[in-house]
Amino acid sequence: MLVSGIEALRIAAEGNYALPAINYINMEHLQAILAAAEELRAPIVIQTSQNAIDYAGFEYLRDIGVGAAERAKVPVVLHLDHGKDLALNMRCLRYGWTSIMMDASLRPFPENVAAVREVTRAAHCLDIAVEAELGFIGGKEGDAANDPYTLPEEAKRFFDESGCDSLAIAVGTQHGLYHGEVKIDYRRIRDIKQAVGGRPLVLHGTSFVPSQMVREAIDCGINKVNFDSELKMAGMKAIRAFLAENPDAYDLRKMNRPMMAAMKEVAMEKIRICKAEGKSWLK
Repeated sequence: MLVSGIEALRIAAEGNYALPAINYINMEHLQAILAAAEELRAPIVIQTSQNAIDYAGFEYLRDIGVGAAERAKVPVVLHLDHGKDLALNMRCLRYGWTSIMMDASLRPFPENVAAVREVTRAAHCLDIAVEAELGFIGGKEGDAANDPYTLPEEAKRFFDESGCDSLAIAVGTQHGLYHGEVKIDYRRIRDIKQAVGGRPLVLHGTSFVPSQMVREAIDCGINKVNFDSELKMAGMKAIRAFLAENPDAYDLRKMNRPMMAAMKEVAMEKIRICKAEGKSWLK
């Protein structure tokens, strides 16, 4: 069932768990993610990035996302991930997304607030959630590796001035793949959570972060966790293994099956890490 991101975030925050949020770029990815969520009776966020939309097309990703979510037996939020373009955010508001991210995090604080506030005013008229980002998370989304982490007092100001529903914070994770040891500032998560009055916080860049570290971040106040690269790599590994055993294979359906099974397995692991298993509120 397609549900509002506002409702799903509220329930997750009240239940002290995190919504697992997983990106999809095609039908097979989406089927694997939703199969995992349905098997574990978990609410799920399916995400389309701006890069994925550029690759597959807005209408295609919208059609399969909305259609699959409406037929799902668990709560499903359709979310725009890292939407840096105002026009794209507004288009998603009109055509079925139930959560969007206005990512103006590389702009100065006042400009970031203003951009998110503009989107939020329109989104809330439609009961659609708005996510923003404050601080520098690193990796594929930017280059300023020495920028500071999110400050608690700035996080409170950002929520108050922008009206957003959730905030992705910079506490040590990184988009894409890691090079070096992962260090998450748990104290900072707790301080930000307290400063913002318990409002939903988001953790980006968690692929290959040890499970216990993600769980501890959730215990400190994270209510949505993004996953992407790890599922893609599991799928590619399965395809390579299939082709090694079947070098003359040409039927994409046959090689997609092990890819989907591998991605589903990782998705189930992430759902459990988020403590979302069995949290579906649908009968």
